[in-house]
Amino acid sequence: MRLFLRVILLVLTLGFSAQPSFALPQLLLDMRTGEVLFEKDAGVPWHPASLTKLMTAYAAFEAVDSGRLTLDTPVVMTANALKAPPSKMGFPVGTAVTLEDALYLMLVKSANDVATAIGETVGGSEAEFVNLMNTHAANLGLTNTRFANANGLHDPNQITSARDIAILAFVIRSRYPQYDKIFETRAVKFGKSTLKSFNVLLEKFRGTTGMKTGYVCASGLNIVATAQRNGRELMAVVMGGVSARERGEMAALLLERGFQGRYTGERKSVTNIQNLAMSPPDMRPQMCGAEAKSYLESRKVAFPFGLEGQISYLNDDVEERAVRVNTLGKIVDVDLPRPRPAYAFVPKSIALPRPRPVVLR
Repeated sequence: MRLFLRVILLVLTLGFSAQPSFALPQLLLDMRTGEVLFEKDAGVPWHPASLTKLMTAYAAFEAVDSGRLTLDTPVVMTANALKAPPSKMGFPVGTAVTLEDALYLMLVKSANDVATAIGETVGGSEAEFVNLMNTHAANLGLTNTRFANANGLHDPNQITSARDIAILAFVIRSRYPQYDKIFETRAVKFGKSTLKSFNVLLEKFRGTTGMKTGYVCASGLNIVATAQRNGRELMAVVMGGVSARERGEMAALLLERGFQGRYTGERKSVTNIQNLAMSPPDMRPQMCGAEAKSYLESRKVAFPFGLEGQISYLNDDVEERAVRVNTLGKIVDVDLPRPRPAYAFVPKSIALPRPRPVVLR
């Protein structure tokens, strides 16, 4: 009754027209069978924010797998990389780190300057790397995805969908399991600093195996989260959260209900989700503009999990995985080879497992 009265009061205060109707895409995938357990608006176009860094990582993994780079290849900070706004490391121009350490800084710290430097190292230039990202996206069947930079900073032309991001994350997990440890890492230690991931599930949700978060004003708060329990492995994708609380609790709720068997399944693979031909929403007024306060209050009513006195799905005490990274120092007057990538490669087949047979009763 009290929650109902809160809803009525909020509606009377804000008015029905004050709050836009956002899709808030959600997707839950069984990673062992490939079956979609739950989805809502998973084909709606959305700005990826730092989920973009999953493709940057994928392109780097592919470059190592093909022998063009190694995990010890120096990634050198350039003036172009240093221009990126926070979150970033801010290393002086010429400072180098190994590709492996750069991947940790990009995927755990979500360092934008490091992501740009990785792209320049893999592609020869950021522009060439963006071409490579889009080539990979096309080869993976990400039909609603277009990249404009390596780090996910907002660009109106940088678009994806929950469906496309889930496929990308699935391919990374299945094709490159040797990098699982990076996604599972909660903190990176550099010097006297400890830099923590924004993925709260890594410390508050039992069985989590990580992945990536993202946020810009236009997208709201996005997350791809994976977890394993009792022989099952699930993936949740949530886009457009209004707060870290909502994003984390919504992903945890999807995963928890999935492990409990509360979803009967959609009887289809993630590749069968249809992407929609429409423009992505722009959440800037609601996230960072004049409507932010009222929109936040409306979302607290609509999704109260994790608020004081409400049920939370982020209650576990998970042992923290942390790694230490170091720089290689400043590389001066060395023309490191950054070969132009060959785009005419034959992609490996995408072997998404078929959903398990479903017996209709």
